[in-house]
Amino acid sequence: MNAVLAIAVIVLFALVLGGKSQEKAGESVSVNDSLCAATLPIAYINVDSLLLNYQFAKDANEVLIRQEEDSRLTFNTKARQLQEEVADFQKKLENNAFLSRERAEREQTRLMQKQQELQELEAKLSQELFTKQQEVNMQLRDTITHFLNEFNKNQKYELIISNTANDNVLHAKAKYDITREVIDALNQRCMKK
Repeated sequence: MNAVLAIAVIVLFALVLGGKSQEKAGESVSVNDSLCAATLPIAYINVDSLLLNYQFAKDANEVLIRQEEDSRLTFNTKARQLQEEVADFQKKLENNAFLSRERAEREQTRLMQKQQELQELEAKLSQELFTKQQEVNMQLRDTITHFLNEFNKNQKYELIISNTANDNVLHAKAKYDITREVIDALNQRCMKK
């Protein structure tokens, strides 16, 4: 038994110290006396740069900004109208312009109802904007995911990591950053459509 183990150890030393190279599933490993170098089949994409430079993301962001501006304009216009009506009500109340107390109470109830409707409008507009933002994010994620599947058809990479503001990748060699390559390819694809 000891003889078999001794032979196995000798064969192992011969392989390691013999300076042989091995290739495994997309990675190249060179083994010599003191150095072991490997090129890993991984890459990362800086998502912040991608979103700033991908034309589809820029266009989607513009759509969201326009919708937000339109919502804000609609809300502010109605809020201003309500403020004017409340101010007019206050003036009439101070000047005893209402013919009866019931008439003043009806006007106050109407204004309170209008304020409630304004709050409901604000909630509705916020929900619509949130829903649109979710849709755009899903479309963006789908286009990038679909593209990366196509981009990596040759299985060059086993793993592609997203990196946002250096959160996930604290340090990596530049050769693992494929952000520019992906942005250029996505924009070319976007221009074709």
